[in-house]
Amino acid sequence: MTSLVVCLDRNDDVGRKTGLSTPIVGWEAVRALVTDVGLADPEDSGVNALLETLSVAQQLRDDNEDVVVAVVSGERESMVSADRAVARQLDDLAAEYDLDSAVVVLDSTDDEQLVPVVESRLRVDSVDRVVVRQARDIESTYYLLKQFLGDEELRQTILVPVGLTLLVFPILASVTTLAQGAAAITTVIGLFLLYKGFNIDEIVTALAIKARESIYSGQVSVVTYVVAAGLTLIGLFVGGLGVSGLDDTGGVLLPTMQFVNDSVPWIAMAALVASAGRLLDETIEDEPLRRSYLNLPFVVVSVGLVVRGFSAYFLEQQDLIEPIVVPPISIGTTTIEAISLSASQRLALYVSVAFILSIVGVRLTSHLATAAIEDSEFTEHTDSD
Repeated sequence: MTSLVVCLDRNDDVGRKTGLSTPIVGWEAVRALVTDVGLADPEDSGVNALLETLSVAQQLRDDNEDVVVAVVSGERESMVSADRAVARQLDDLAAEYDLDSAVVVLDSTDDEQLVPVVESRLRVDSVDRVVVRQARDIESTYYLLKQFLGDEELRQTILVPVGLTLLVFPILASVTTLAQGAAAITTVIGLFLLYKGFNIDEIVTALAIKARESIYSGQVSVVTYVVAAGLTLIGLFVGGLGVSGLDDTGGVLLPTMQFVNDSVPWIAMAALVASAGRLLDETIEDEPLRRSYLNLPFVVVSVGLVVRGFSAYFLEQQDLIEPIVVPPISIGTTTIEAISLSASQRLALYVSVAFILSIVGVRLTSHLATAAIEDSEFTEHTDSD
């Protein structure tokens, strides 16, 4: 059994620095090559690779194995021609020395790409990669950086924002103050990180695909979603108008409550329209109505009442809105006088109505779901008969 201990040199550093042609075979020839390469370039890691090749060969000889030591190099024209040159040299060595296996020694990631070429001709028992001890951290950092630059997604995610920052920051600093430019850049970077962190791009893509499918399938919910979006914008606009009409309150709580109190009815109406469109789609498609869709309108109205009740409580405490006044009611000869509800009574009324609506929604949804199950079981039983 004869083993080949081969040092791979894909870029032909040996031929370029010493003028020798490969393959170089034999213990003495390789040892002399160490001196030639070391004198030509003392800092070349290839010297350590050649010494490692001799060391591995000596260890195998000490174990009474037949060993052939060789150095093979590629060509400098192209990577394809380099790999083919190494393949030809390995074929010649295998035919001349009747080789059974190989131990590969290399010192770079480029040389490591020749391992499949060796494996296609000989059984590779071991791959020995040589890294110079003093430069281990530097070389490892270099390979990591090279791998990072080879990843297109990482380049676009990190290098593009950094490059834009370096380009835009001097412009902002010259137009505005340095602090304002730094604040603007920091804000953009923060928004970008949130955009990537919450996978907003995937969410937007999914929504676009769903919207396209809804349009092509002719679903009613497309129209109701557009109406809901318009109602939401109206709610935001009305809430903004309510806040702009306030005097200087010296805080954030009251403007927020005013905005919520004015916008909640419109936003709740938008949610109702959207849920109604979804229910119509389910009905048109003759599919079983899901309990979540049936219960959604009741939940929307209940939550809207509770939120509006709490916001109105704070506003009425500050005399920003008028209390609810129940007009007088005449029943026959009896007349009930007008009743003015306090802020606490208004809140209790809103919460009570919301609680009753939620219970009605749950009960109605359960009843409809049970009826649908019974109808389906009856249909299956009739079909089986």
